[in-house]
Amino acid sequence: MESTQQQLINAKKAQAAISALSDQRKQELIISFATSILAHSAQIIAENLKDLEKMSLSDPKRDRLLLNEARIADLASSLKDVAGLEDPTNKILSERILDNGLHVQKKTVPIGVVGVIYESRPNVTVDVAALCIRSGNVCLLRGGQDAYHTNLFIVSLIQQILEEYGLDKHIVQQLPADRKYILDILQAEKYIDVIIPRGSNQLIEYVRKNSLVPVIETGAGVCHTYVEQTAKLKEAAAIVVNAKVSRPSVCNALDTVVIDKSIAKDFLTITAPLLSGYNVEIFADQFSFGILKELNYPQLNLATPEDFGREFLDFKCSVKIVENTDEALQHIGEFSSRHSEAILTEDQAKAERFLNEVDAAAVYLNASTRFTDGQVFGLGAEIGISTQKLHARGPFALEKLVTEKWLVRGAGQIR
Repeated sequence: MESTQQQLINAKKAQAAISALSDQRKQELIISFATSILAHSAQIIAENLKDLEKMSLSDPKRDRLLLNEARIADLASSLKDVAGLEDPTNKILSERILDNGLHVQKKTVPIGVVGVIYESRPNVTVDVAALCIRSGNVCLLRGGQDAYHTNLFIVSLIQQILEEYGLDKHIVQQLPADRKYILDILQAEKYIDVIIPRGSNQLIEYVRKNSLVPVIETGAGVCHTYVEQTAKLKEAAAIVVNAKVSRPSVCNALDTVVIDKSIAKDFLTITAPLLSGYNVEIFADQFSFGILKELNYPQLNLATPEDFGREFLDFKCSVKIVENTDEALQHIGEFSSRHSEAILTEDQAKAERFLNEVDAAAVYLNASTRFTDGQVFGLGAEIGISTQKLHARGPFALEKLVTEKWLVRGAGQIR
């Protein structure tokens, strides 16, 4: 692999080629990429197997790493969705002629060189490359060691297509996964315009503290579902179970169930057997522990303070019993990571209060938090879910991979 320094230089040089590409050409590139990953599905799975063999069968990140035919087909479909989205660049945001005759325009342009640091998820390699190409950006991909072989092969497919189109292959590059190079990447402000970390709290914290390059965080998800006393209990149970078990290793999965005390026993009586069927380990506060112990819940622990505000990424969750909505809002406000939060209720006033007061990127009424996803929201794909408030919040996708530029045309005016 080329030195990191040379890769950074090559990325900066490649910027002109991708930013000048026509809308149609960018669409064609992405469609070709979709065709290629389907055609090379067997090879992708073989390379993915090399990575899977290095990971313990019990590791919750294994599901994130896995690529099979169905997931590759989904990725190809998502690429076609991205190709069909409107080009976010070269949009005129404002235009005016000043009193002195200057013609002033503000338009959208690509950010430039986008660096993404992520863990265990080779689908991110596909999504980020497509989103950057579609928005006219160069992308530098620093995936983790866990997915090294899978990422290397996928990037080789993209680079092959770029060269077939007569373009600089350095528009998409895989940076070294070795941790000793990460500071070189974070401090390459001369070459990289923005860094986007996607992964654990530890990774995001490290990037934020050490980067000289501007950072857009895609934060960890500590997600709550509040079951308010007027909720339809069977419907609420189905939502809670879906939010926890459908894909527990992803950031929009449920971590803590918050339940009104007046319905706690009835709700847990319905929900406990469903969670037990998936071997979900529960960390219960004092009140819910008593109920679940009475129900003979098999994988039960008395919660410690550390079990609230914890992103489990596994078949595990905590349970918190509250007296009322005020206490629920207080608990969520204290422990939320500002990712996705839900209320299950039939009380319209409490529903609107929750939707308006909870400070999170996505807030739900009577639905699973598992829907927080760029593709589900009609964005084609996403780089991640941003939990910060500047530039991008929520699913961070194509529309946010641009910045603004002012164009001022004159005829000899001086100030």
